[in-house]
Amino acid sequence: MFLLGFGVWSWIIWITFAKNLWDSDRAWAADGSPTAYFIVHAVLTVVSFVLGTIIGVIGLRTLRGAKSRDAEKADA
Repeated sequence: MFLLGFGVWSWIIWITFAKNLWDSDRAWAADGSPTAYFIVHAVLTVVSFVLGTIIGVIGLRTLRGAKSRDAEKADA
């Protein structure tokens, strides 16, 4: 449950961060191009989305496996 919860929490937190990053004054140069600040934090956000997803999937698979083992024990 912890891993699944962490995956969901990670998506909620990083979606909020990505929206705030996009709207940040430090994210864009005067000519409209992205700044180094934006690029670094965008990479951090993408990596966090990927890791949050992987951790959430591991938690989901573990939870499903535990439920199927419990069902097998109940049938035996």
